[in-house]
Amino acid sequence: MGPLLALASAVCYGVVDFSGGILSRRASFTAVTFLGQVGGLALACVAALLVPADAVHPADLLWGALSGLGSGTAMHFLNRGLSRGAMTVVVPLSAVTGVALSVLCGVLLLGDRPDPSAWLGIALAVPALWLVSGGRAGAARGAGDGLLASAGVAVQYVALGPAGAGAGLWPVVAGRVAAVLLLLPTTLRHGPPRLPPRIAAQALLVGAGAALGLILYLLAAQRQLLAVAVVLASLYPAIPVILGLALLHERITARQAAGLLGAAAATVLLTLG
Repeated sequence: MGPLLALASAVCYGVVDFSGGILSRRASFTAVTFLGQVGGLALACVAALLVPADAVHPADLLWGALSGLGSGTAMHFLNRGLSRGAMTVVVPLSAVTGVALSVLCGVLLLGDRPDPSAWLGIALAVPALWLVSGGRAGAARGAGDGLLASAGVAVQYVALGPAGAGAGLWPVVAGRVAAVLLLLPTTLRHGPPRLPPRIAAQALLVGAGAALGLILYLLAAQRQLLAVAVVLASLYPAIPVILGLALLHERITARQAAGLLGAAAATVLLTLG
């Protein structure tokens, strides 16, 4: 179940990033990001009440809060970069660098020991993520947003690793609270989030989708190595490309086709590993 949960997390994040990027171009990215975390908090609270939690310790909530600080940071800079039209720079850079940092932290700090096939899958996934996003060198401003977002992604994933399985989903709730508090000052500095009702509702749904993606990742990380769960969950840049092919009949470049093949091969290796 671990690989399937991580891949389901990737699907959620792929849809969320695509939708959040569109919303950030239609309205203030700070308001969209903040309302997204509020929507994520609401869904996380409901989910946590439905999932048994036998032993919720303060340390579990602190790890969850740290993960939430990473989530808030990642979404702020990701949406800021997307609002500036730097999608081809921000998305692949945040995904690739976030994966690399997370895997290194998992191996060096948490004692992960992937087997050879898993290492090969990780090695294939990193360039595949870049290729499938059509990544290329871009403006320094977009690159800066991507790197800052990637640091948040790494903290988001790695900090959930030490949270105990007995805590259920309450670490995710603590994370969403921390993210809301982190983003609140910036949001208020730009004025109260005043969005058209339709866009506000969409922002809340996008945030709920992101929280669902993180919940699926947490469940996956409890069932397999964090390094493997991170890489599988981080294949989300492939989702918008696949959706474009299936629903919009878009054409892909040779670079993206190579990336999709690499991502598929990495998925097989990581699942078997």
